[in-house]
This record gives sequence, structure tokens and C-alpha cells, in this order.
Amino acid sequence: MPIHDDWTLFEFLVLEGAQAGLSWEIILRKRENYRAAFDNFDPRLVAKYDQRKIQKLLGDAGIIRNRLKINSRQ
Repeated sequence: MPIHDDWTLFEFLVLEGAQAGLSWEIILRKRENYRAAFDNFDPRLVAKYDQRKIQKLLGDAGIIRNRLKINSRQ
């Protein structure tokens, strides 16, 4: 079913980037952690992330802590 909601599409984009090279099962188990870490996938907030926020994400054990994957959301 097509999705036209920008926030949902942004969520899928972030999760797709995190999934690269991993199983979807792993990512979907961490989905709620991603929602919390990425401000409920609010693109306006995520676009403003600075290096301090990225460092915080890199320390978050609830998500995939890969710098390239975290930076890919930009």
C-alpha cells in the first residue's frame, strides 16, 4: 500500500539506512529505540542535529552505532 505521509517515509528512510548489511529483524526489534533516539523521526529536529547529538547517538546502545549510518540521515 502506498504511503504518502512524510514522517512515515522519513522513518522508513532512516531505518533503511540502518538496515544496510543487516537483517530487518534486527532493525525492527530496535524500532522503538530509533524513534526515541531520533526524536520520533521529526525531520525538522533531525535536520538540526549537531556533532554533540551525533556523539550521543553513537553512544546509544539501543540503535546501530555506526557513524556512517547515523550520518546518512542528513
